[in-house]
Amino acid sequence: MSSGPGARPQAAGSDTTPFRFYDNRQKYLAFVNTCNEKSVVAQRAARELQQLQPTPPALRIFDAGMGDATVLARLMRHAHARFPTVPVLAVAKEISLEDVRLGLEKMPDRFVEHPATVFVVTNLNYADAPRLQPGKVDAEVPHNWQEVRLQGRTSTEYAEQIEELAGALAFGSQTRLNPKTGNPVYARPSVLVVFREDHAFLLDRVIPRAGQEAAGPYDLIVASQPWRARMSARFKAEKVLAPLVCSLAPDGRRLAVQSYGRDPALEIIQRLWPDENPFQIDRHQLLAALRLELGPEAAGFSLADPCDADSIFRYEMHTLPTEIGDRIGTSTLFAAWNAAIYVNQIEDERLESVVTSGAYLQATQDVLHRHGGLWFNDESFVVTRRSS
Repeated sequence: MSSGPGARPQAAGSDTTPFRFYDNRQKYLAFVNTCNEKSVVAQRAARELQQLQPTPPALRIFDAGMGDATVLARLMRHAHARFPTVPVLAVAKEISLEDVRLGLEKMPDRFVEHPATVFVVTNLNYADAPRLQPGKVDAEVPHNWQEVRLQGRTSTEYAEQIEELAGALAFGSQTRLNPKTGNPVYARPSVLVVFREDHAFLLDRVIPRAGQEAAGPYDLIVASQPWRARMSARFKAEKVLAPLVCSLAPDGRRLAVQSYGRDPALEIIQRLWPDENPFQIDRHQLLAALRLELGPEAAGFSLADPCDADSIFRYEMHTLPTEIGDRIGTSTLFAAWNAAIYVNQIEDERLESVVTSGAYLQATQDVLHRHGGLWFNDESFVVTRRSS
């Protein structure tokens, strides 16, 4: 999961900072290190590569919420296997400085295996990130555009040069809080472009440059968990889905993935809060909202509504076969509880009573025993731009 754009609005007249679920790094890191959602989503996205026929000068991929780049790095490996000699432009949206650092740490090996790679990361919003150009509102804000030409031919050399970017990353990733939503917004629009110096000539038509809308359109756009579940379908269509599909190339494909529920993780939550159901906006509603948002332009896209068998997939929490027995270790229970409240987006202020009473541990243990472990459901759907 990446940091989503949604948050609970701040009460009028309140001096407190609005709550943002995804800003809890401890919950996020515990989740991604104990569950295999990232690898499963990457495998799902890789299936879309089989449908692509990129045109010169490059295969263009956009990750609409990079997170720690686990999904993107795996997808780039799949892209190399599928198109080993095709230049790749991988553009990622991410506003978190920590995730930008983690993402860049995964790139040195990509530049070694697939030297004809241009990697770009930006903090721009969904409407502007695909073009790498800030919108009219920020037109007067100085644009922080950085180009890094990696020297050498080994991953060690590339890693050392990327580590030297720490100061530049901190400058480019500075944020401030939106007083109405609590969302972090960038202090300055930033774009970081990284490629190998010895491939600059080959990549001349691929490398984005400041002041030029040269990044898109895209062959593949991946949007995995890009929003808070409780946000309306209209909000998701207007702010995220429509800008992304409009950035597709002819025959380009946009894969969206979101939590679906109806799984043991939600069962844990509903044992403590019986009426809780954060996943009320399903793919059917999102596609309907997207059609309305696109209006007459919807005719230019394939907005097929997939059946459950084609849409829903599951991922799991890692456990050893011996961990789910008569007694379940405390560390396993804590990991399962954290994953359940993370995926179901339960705010911290709601947790105090159930944690104090210990009811959460019993509920978690009961569900793990019943199902022999913990697993989760995601749903996906693809929008394709029709050929002209």
